[in-house]
Amino acid sequence: MFRAFTLSFLLVMLTGPATAAEDPVYTGLLSNTGAGGYDVVSYFDTEQAVKGSSSHTTEYLGVTWRFASAENRAKFESNPEAYAPVYGGYCAWAVSQGYLAKGDPKHWTVRDGKLYLNYNQDIQDRWLADTENFVRLANENWPAVLEQ
Repeated sequence: MFRAFTLSFLLVMLTGPATAAEDPVYTGLLSNTGAGGYDVVSYFDTEQAVKGSSSHTTEYLGVTWRFASAENRAKFESNPEAYAPVYGGYCAWAVSQGYLAKGDPKHWTVRDGKLYLNYNQDIQDRWLADTENFVRLANENWPAVLEQ
């Protein structure tokens, strides 16, 4: 009995309702932190992926964002759309292909003033090979891909 209940519970948790939409910002399964806790301002200011601190946080789009400094938090708060990753931090290449995958904050690109995250290095290499086309495709798929 317990085993059957556990299996049923896991199936519901893993698959969810068929009509459920994904959250507009990727945070991972047991997290409410955007960009994996990385400071999204640092990608623009230092051109590096820098871990944020729990001492410097703010809320945006229902998600907690972390920053390496109060200065970076203030920059984000003054214009979050300029710093938040495109496609909610989901893998930009996956969105261009019509599906969702996690965006890894260690695999990133800033292009035309926008932050894009990719799933891993292999996917980022694909992304970089034809970024302009992939951005066009991803823009066509977003945000409808959240409903699939």
